[in-house]
Amino acid sequence: MARLNYLELPVVATGPAAEFYAKVMGWTFTDYGPDYAATTTGDTDLGLDADTVLKVMLPVIQVDDLEATLAAVEAAGRTVVEPIFAFPGGRRFHFRDPDGHVLAAMVPE
Repeated sequence: MARLNYLELPVVATGPAAEFYAKVMGWTFTDYGPDYAATTTGDTDLGLDADTVLKVMLPVIQVDDLEATLAAVEAAGRTVVEPIFAFPGGRRFHFRDPDGHVLAAMVPE
């Protein structure tokens, strides 16, 4: 079963964005380098990405089988924007839906 488990926001700098969301929403962020920070609640988390070419939010959908999901995306004629790669916490790939939105599918470690 697939579920939305993460949302990445493109930000100018992670420090000011993390400070804003911490102050306004009470969220705590973990730094993963100078350009990435994220909440780590284990529920639906928020990532702040200052090193992305995307200019819109990136929904990340947790799936049971990443390779099967990739095959299904390709079989549906959709474009894979970024092939499978590892990141802290798992593996994922990015794709475009029929309306051109970029999303990610992921499996945790």
